[in-house]
Amino acid sequence: MFKDKHIVVGVCGGIAAYKAAGLVSQLRQNGADVHCILTEHAAKLVTPITFGELSGNDVTVDMFANINKWDVEHIALARLADVFVIAPATADIIGKVGNGIADDMLSTTIMATKAKVVFVPSMNTNMYENPIVQANIRKLESLGYIFVEPESGHLACNVTGKGRFPQLNVIMEHIYKALYSKHLLKGKKIVVSAGGTQEDIDPVRYISNRSSGKMGYSIARAAALEDADVTLVSCTHALPEPVGVHMIYVHDARELEKAVNAQYDDCDALVMAAAVSDYRPAVRAENKIKKEQHDHLNIELTENPDILYGLGQKKTHQFLVGFAAETRDVIEYGKAKLAKKNLNLLVANDVAQQGAGFNVSTNIAALIYKDGHIEQYPKMTKDDLGHIIIEKIVEGIN
Repeated sequence: MFKDKHIVVGVCGGIAAYKAAGLVSQLRQNGADVHCILTEHAAKLVTPITFGELSGNDVTVDMFANINKWDVEHIALARLADVFVIAPATADIIGKVGNGIADDMLSTTIMATKAKVVFVPSMNTNMYENPIVQANIRKLESLGYIFVEPESGHLACNVTGKGRFPQLNVIMEHIYKALYSKHLLKGKKIVVSAGGTQEDIDPVRYISNRSSGKMGYSIARAAALEDADVTLVSCTHALPEPVGVHMIYVHDARELEKAVNAQYDDCDALVMAAAVSDYRPAVRAENKIKKEQHDHLNIELTENPDILYGLGQKKTHQFLVGFAAETRDVIEYGKAKLAKKNLNLLVANDVAQQGAGFNVSTNIAALIYKDGHIEQYPKMTKDDLGHIIIEKIVEGIN
C-alpha cells in the first residue's frame, strides 16, 4: 500500500498521542518508511522510545539536541517526506501553521516541506468548535492542506461531542489519497452497486447468491480516490464503508432497482457490480415457515426485473458498466450481454477459476468494449482491478 513511500508523522501533545502509535505501526506494516517528530508536550504523554520501536527509525523531539550530522534535520525530513501526517493535530499546531509560526521542530519542518500535509485534529469539543480554530482550518484547507474530520463521541475530558481521534482506516484512506490521487474525476458523479440481493422467502429465510460485494466496494473506493462524488448502493452490511462515499443500503432486487434509478439521470457513470438474483419467491410468507407443517416445500419463483437492461434502454450520456460472472464461454456470453444491454464496458470473469470467484479478494477479468476490443487481465487484487476499471471510465467519459 505504501511501499517505498517516506511518511513523516508529527505527534502533538494531545491525549490522543497514544493512538498515533497504532497509526505508525499500521503505516510501517503497509510498507512505509516512517519517521516521527514529537513535540515536547507529546513526549511527556508517550515516550519517544515507543515511536522509535514502532517506526524503526530515530525519533526527533528537540531541534537542537543530539546533533550528530551536519544535514539540518528539519530540512532533511522535509525533503524526505512524500507526505506529512500530523496526528493528533492540536489547536496549537493548527494555529502555528495557519499563521506562519515555526518555533519548534515540528512546525519548522512543516513549513519547510513541499509534501502534502494531512492534519488529524483531536481535541476538546469546545476547542475544536472555537471560531478561531475553525477559521485556521478553513484557511489551511484553502491553501491545500488536508484535514481528516474528527469523530463524535465520549472524549477523555469526560464530555461528549466532536473531537475524537478518527478510526485508523479512515486516516489511512486519507493518506493513501494524498499520495496517489490524480483527481481524475473531480466534479463527476459515479454510482456503483455491490453485493448480492436477498429475496425473502419468509422473515428468516431468503434466496441469494455468493457475491460478497468486495468488487463493487473496491470500485467505489477507487472512484473516491479520484475525487468523484460517489454513491454506493450496497446489498451488504458486512464490509467497512469506503471513506468519502455516500452509502445507500438495499435488500432485494426491487429496492436495488429503485435506488439506482433514482441516482441514474444525473450521474456520469454507473457500475452495476451487484449480483442481482434472477428470481424471487412469488409470495413472501408473513411468518416463519415451520418444517413440522410440511413434508416437502415447493416455492414458486417469479422473475426479477432486469435492472441493467432497463438502464441501458434509457441511457443518454451515462457510461454504463456491467459485470458477467460465468463458468464457461465467458467471452461469448460477455459480448452478447454487452450488446443486449447497451453497455459501454463489460467486465467478464470465469468464477470457476481459482482466485476469480466469489468471497475472495482477487479477480481475473476480461474487459469487453462496445467496439469489440477485449483486454485480458491476470489474477490481481480486486482493489487493483477497481483502479483499472475507474481508469477506463475516465477515458470513456472524457
